[in-house]
Amino acid sequence: MREVVVPAVRLLATGGTIASRAGANGRYAAAGGAELLTHTPLPDGLDVSIRDVATIASFAWSETELRTLQRHIDEALADPDVAGIVVTHGTDTMEEVSFLVSLGHDDPRPIVFTGAQRTLDDPAADGPANLSDALALAAHPAARDRGVLLCFDGHAFAARGVRKVDTLSTHGFDAPGRGPALRVAAGRIIPLTAASRPPTLPVPTGVPVPRVDVIPLYLGADTTLFDAAIGAGAQGIVLAAFGAGNANPAILEAVRAAVANGVPVLVCSRVHSGPVAPLYGGGGGASLAEAGAIFGVDLSPWQGRMLLAAALATGATDLPGTVDSWLQGGLTQG
Repeated sequence: MREVVVPAVRLLATGGTIASRAGANGRYAAAGGAELLTHTPLPDGLDVSIRDVATIASFAWSETELRTLQRHIDEALADPDVAGIVVTHGTDTMEEVSFLVSLGHDDPRPIVFTGAQRTLDDPAADGPANLSDALALAAHPAARDRGVLLCFDGHAFAARGVRKVDTLSTHGFDAPGRGPALRVAAGRIIPLTAASRPPTLPVPTGVPVPRVDVIPLYLGADTTLFDAAIGAGAQGIVLAAFGAGNANPAILEAVRAAVANGVPVLVCSRVHSGPVAPLYGGGGGASLAEAGAIFGVDLSPWQGRMLLAAALATGATDLPGTVDSWLQGGLTQG
C-alpha cells in the first residue's frame, strides 16, 4: 500500500489583529499560533507546525522583528519536508513586510501572509477563515513559483503591488491595476494568473536595512522634511509624489542636490492606482528624471522604500540601474 504523504506547513505567528483581543485600554495582541489554530477550520490533510515569532501589533515593528522573522523563514525553508510557510501578521505594515520578504525569496515554495481586520474575540472574526485559506494555499501546487503571496478575504495577491485599501473592512487588501493572483473559494484554489517567479534582490545576511525616508508632497510643500531626512542620515529618499510623479520647483532642487551628493531618490505616487512617468516640466516628472531621480513604476511609496533600502544594502555600484532593472523585470508579474 502506498504511503500517503501529508503536506507540512510551517505557521509563523507574529501577532497583529488576528491574535488580538479587545480590552478596556484598547486592543492588544495576545494569542500565539497554537491558540489561533484552535479557532481555525483546518484544511484536510495538513501537518501544521508552529513557531511564535512575536506577539505584537505590526505598527510597533522594528528591524529587530524583521530580522527575527527572516531567521524563522530561513529555518523553515532549510527543512525539505516543509511545503510552504504561512505568516500571520498585522495588517498595518503587512504590505511592506511581505514585499521586503519577497525581495529575497528565491525558493519555489510559497510564503503566504495573512491576518485579520477583526479581533480574535469579535463575534464575526475574519481571522480564522483567512488563516484557513492561507494554510490551504501554502500547501497547494498552484501557489508554487509565485514568490510571496498575501491571502485575505478569499483572494491571494502577489506581494508586489498589494496595498491595504480599507482601514476596517474585511476586504482590507487589493492590488490596484493588477488584481489577485489566485482565488480561494468553497475549499478550492483557483489560479487567476499564470505562475511566474518575481525577480529577487536579496539583502546579504547581517546587513542592516539602510535608512530610507518617505517624503509626502502636498500643496505648498517646501524642503523642510526633505532637508531633515538628509540631515538625519537618510541614505535614500522616496517621494510620495503628486499624480503621475510630480513635485514642485523647490523639491526639484532638493532632489538635484541629493542625487549629486550620492543619495538616490525614488519617485512613487501618493495616488492609489497607476504608474508614475516623467511627463511634466517645471518641477514635474520630466524635471525630476532630468535631475537623476528613479521612477518606481506602480510601487506604493511604502514598497518603494523597501526596494530602495534593499538595493542600497546589496552595495550595488550602479544603484539606479539595479533598481530600474528590478522594476522592469517585475512589470509582467501578477
